Amino acid sequence: MKKFLVLIPALITIAGWSQPSAPVDASIDAANTITVEDLRRRLTYFASDEMEGRELGTEANHRAARYLADQIQQMGIPPYAAEQGYFQSIPFYGTDWTDLYLAINGQEFLNLEDYYSFIRLNSPLARLQANDVVFLGYGIEDPKYNDYKKADVRGKIIVILDGEPLDANGNSRITGTKERSAWSKAVLRKLTLAKNKGALSVLIVNDKMEASIKDNSRQLHSNALKMGEPENPNLQSEYANHLYISPEVFQSLVGAQKQKLEKDLMRIESKGKSKPITFKADVTLAQNFAEKEYPFENVLAYMEGSDPQLKDQVVIVSAHYDHIGRNGDQIFNGADDNGSGSCTVLEIAEAFRAAQESGHGPRRSILCLWVTGEEKGLLGSRYYTEHPVFPLENTVADVNIDMVGRVDAKYQHNPNYIYVIGSDRLSTALHQINEDANAKYSQLTLDYTYNADDDPNRFYYRSDHYNFARKGIPSIFFFNGTHPDYHRATDTVDKINFEKMQKVATLIFHTAWELANRDERIQVDVQGRN
Repeated sequence: MKKFLVLIPALITIAGWSQPSAPVDASIDAANTITVEDLRRRLTYFASDEMEGRELGTEANHRAARYLADQIQQMGIPPYAAEQGYFQSIPFYGTDWTDLYLAINGQEFLNLEDYYSFIRLNSPLARLQANDVVFLGYGIEDPKYNDYKKADVRGKIIVILDGEPLDANGNSRITGTKERSAWSKAVLRKLTLAKNKGALSVLIVNDKMEASIKDNSRQLHSNALKMGEPENPNLQSEYANHLYISPEVFQSLVGAQKQKLEKDLMRIESKGKSKPITFKADVTLAQNFAEKEYPFENVLAYMEGSDPQLKDQVVIVSAHYDHIGRNGDQIFNGADDNGSGSCTVLEIAEAFRAAQESGHGPRRSILCLWVTGEEKGLLGSRYYTEHPVFPLENTVADVNIDMVGRVDAKYQHNPNYIYVIGSDRLSTALHQINEDANAKYSQLTLDYTYNADDDPNRFYYRSDHYNFARKGIPSIFFFNGTHPDYHRATDTVDKINFEKMQKVATLIFHTAWELANRDERIQVDVQGRN
């Protein structure tokens, strides 16, 4: 009897019968296209010096967007709309100099070398000419020291020193101690006073010009982009117009009256009394600027679903591609933040495209979405959710990736982990899908520390998934935790753990795959945790 049972499978085969085969898991072959080599190649370029930190408001940000679009096109993914290509244009506005100029006695001086000015703290000032300027000590009006006591500065260009007056022992003339007063700690106080006194413009002498320009490089090069329509069309500042000038520029103003200046400075030190000095000099000055529109873009790779009944539903896989740019010669490459997420989404797009080309494309549609302006306040994802390309009611979930290439201190001896945030805040099914995908394909340690309602870091609210979640769309956020290189120039490609990154990317792909292929759409079934 035992021998007969052993022969049954062979007899079935001979008769042309066969046992049902296990269903093919097309996701495995697709996921195998996500490789360490591809991630390394993409990220090495995306976080290179050529990308200059990808800051919103710069040509480098456009360059990063074009790179992403080129990669999508090379995958054979068609544009989601012929007239838009791969981009969703976002209107930003900002202020930019139209005429920033300083000349003294016919000598022109150079911005960001001889002087500098913060555009956001000034009002537009058309080009003007003056025959003199008034030196007004430190520009202070205080019961214990007053530069304005004998001065009328209405309609005048005034020159002041930074800081506050000190006596021969180095004590403040205002506090009477080594402790400096609020006049030193807040230069805007001087500028508010000067505006109230009617000064036309203030020239502040800075004896550390080169260091100050380097330290303030980002602000000096930024045009303070905001999304939407202008909020303040008259552009008037509450502070007096002002420039920081070098000691060399100051000497050009002083000219032959050097002795008179030195006498006044000695009087301030010895007696704590200031006397205004008028310097005769031909000064041409302009600080004019205007608001301009600066279009930037989200990048979209759309792959239509294969199921006629489900293809109108969309699963979004997102990452922000911008970073914080550069500060002088320092480039903030943002390899982990968020070059790692951006390149992971490229690999996931390629995996879904490979599934399509093999005839096993996802049933629901996939939108790989790279958003800009996250570092400025989640701007790109906010714009998408307020101006969705595909209806939000048809959006099944947002799977968001922000920093997945490094290992934090907690897991320095176990790189096979990832923090998961938000998965159970709106949908229990989303949470379980990710858990199941991990158990079946990845076996990473899933850490929910930062998903706690009382997480002091509030990471749940600090990446782009949140703009989807606040619209009621189930969202999950993958994150490797912070490290000493976070938002520093040392966040570079050589510190990326590509093996860990590949494992996380594979998990995320399988989670998105299940969301796109399951029979039933996941539902919002959790209240009160968003």
